[in-house]
Amino acid sequence: MHKTGQEGRELVKALHALTANVKDVEIVVCPPFTALAQVGEAVLGTNIKLGAQNVYFEAKGAFTGEISTDMLKALNCDYVIIGHSERRQYFGETDESVNKKTKAALKAGLIPIVCVGETLTEREQGITEKIVEKQVRGGLSELSPAEASGLVIAYEPVWAIGTGRTASADDADAVCAFIRKILSDMFGTESANKIRIQYGGSVKPDNVSELMGKQDIDGALVGGASLEAETFSKLVLYK
Repeated sequence: MHKTGQEGRELVKALHALTANVKDVEIVVCPPFTALAQVGEAVLGTNIKLGAQNVYFEAKGAFTGEISTDMLKALNCDYVIIGHSERRQYFGETDESVNKKTKAALKAGLIPIVCVGETLTEREQGITEKIVEKQVRGGLSELSPAEASGLVIAYEPVWAIGTGRTASADDADAVCAFIRKILSDMFGTESANKIRIQYGGSVKPDNVSELMGKQDIDGALVGGASLEAETFSKLVLYK
C-alpha cells in the first residue's frame, strides 16, 4: 500500500530512464489498484510491464471492494499477484481461493504470480516443505500442463518479508528446487522447466547477485526495494 497514481507514474518514469536498454530481464511493476491507470499509461511503449496486487475470481456481481480480471485487462495489466503472504496472513486468503483466482486469471489471459511460503513458526518446526507443497498443490489444482507452463511461482518465506531478514541463497534455492520437483510431478518436467520460480523476501542490491546465481531461482518478487527507482534499477541491472 504505497504510492498514489502520480507518485507511481514518477517512479516508473525514473525506473525506465535507468533501465531503458534492458532486454534480457523482464521488468514488472504492481502498484495499488488506484494507481494502475496512471502507471499503465506511463509504461506504455516501454520495456516495463504492468501487474496488479490481487484479483477476484468472479467475473462481475455484488462483490463490493473487489476487482475483476476484465477490469485489470482494461487497464493493460499483463500480470497479477495471487496469494501474497500478506493476503494470506491478514485477509484470509486460502489455497482454495488462490486456486480460483489463478484459474480466473489464466482464463482472462493474465499471467498469475502465485505466492507460496512458510511462517517463522513453521520453519522452526521443520515443516517448510510440507507447507509449501500443500500451497503449491492446492493453489495449482486442476490446471493443465499447458496452463501451468505460463505461470510464475514466487517463494516468499513470510518471516523474511519486511523484516530485513533473508533466507540464505542456498536455503532459498533448495526450496525453489523442491517447488520445481513438485511442479514436475504435477505437470511433467517440460512444463515445470518453463515455469519461472522467483524468490521474494528482502531482496536487495547487496544480495541479489548471489540469489540470482542459483540454479532454480529465476527472478525476484521485490518488496521495499522497489519503492525507489535507483534501488529497483540495481536489482534489474545486477549482472
